Amino acid sequence: MGILGSYRRRVERQRFRVRAFRKRRELAEVSNRTRQIQPCDIIVFSTIRNERVRLPYFLKYYRDMGVNHFVFVDNDSDDGSREYIADQPDASIWTTKHSYKTARFGTDWLNWLLSKYGHGHWALTVDVDEFLVFPFSDTRPLRALTDWLDASSIPSFSAMLLDMYPKGRIDAVAYGEGQDPFEIAAWFDSGNYTISKNDRYANLWIQGGPRARTFFTQNPERAPAMNKIPLVKWDRHYTYVSSTHMLLPRVLNKVYDVGGGEKASGCLLHAKFLDTFGVKAKEELERGQHYANSHEYKAYHDAMRQNPDLWCKWSEKYINWRQLEILGLMSKGNWA
Repeated sequence: MGILGSYRRRVERQRFRVRAFRKRRELAEVSNRTRQIQPCDIIVFSTIRNERVRLPYFLKYYRDMGVNHFVFVDNDSDDGSREYIADQPDASIWTTKHSYKTARFGTDWLNWLLSKYGHGHWALTVDVDEFLVFPFSDTRPLRALTDWLDASSIPSFSAMLLDMYPKGRIDAVAYGEGQDPFEIAAWFDSGNYTISKNDRYANLWIQGGPRARTFFTQNPERAPAMNKIPLVKWDRHYTYVSSTHMLLPRVLNKVYDVGGGEKASGCLLHAKFLDTFGVKAKEELERGQHYANSHEYKAYHDAMRQNPDLWCKWSEKYINWRQLEILGLMSKGNWA
């Protein structure tokens, strides 16, 4: 990258940290139980808006995995999400009526909370429709992975976002509170992904899957990014740049093979495509708070008028993490 490039990234990182510090004023404390957090605890960080129906399973999933505490930012929910989280004994929540867009789509808010409460902890930053699957996750807790990452001096762990969908119309089966969403959205694309390297941040850029082939058929280059680095041994000097797609310093983004052998990685099973999707897409389009003038939600809203079926003859039904490894969507690297 060179001395000049390195200096520019340091300046950029400091600028993002200052933004996060200033944006802290937009957050109002609802329930703060962070004093319960112990030095070795694993913490989930998430931004939500009107996700009440999803919260029970999300919390159960990550509790069962071994997460010790949850830190939420609520962006002005009106469906009871905020109140539900405030009643959870292992969760802390802040709320804001301020613009999700001008907070860099929530990244500034989470960067502040990560800096304040995530320092020295393994922090897992995910949306409430994202469910981490990692090597041996059916038999080993998340702490087994973080202990191995610590022992191997690996500070960050990548997970490709894997869009899950039902067979048939998206709205054909109603999702019930507390239900495993993958009882409905059990299918995924095993191929049709493109991958490139972002030289500025040294991260990989992955696109494709059902969203690219269904909602962005004419403009696949505008399809959402599938690369994520959600699990990081956080330091207050770190910062996410764009959602969890990339971080600064750049070394945290080198989660792939750079000549020293294949690195361990996981997948985030993305339960976006449930019967709630159409209403959510319409709401977010009307709010206009998403990236690039909400072009992603415009594409969703337009396509949903045709009642699309994301399933195709190349769709794979999800079984377990070993299936994903065989398909090359994740890897156990040298973790045995």
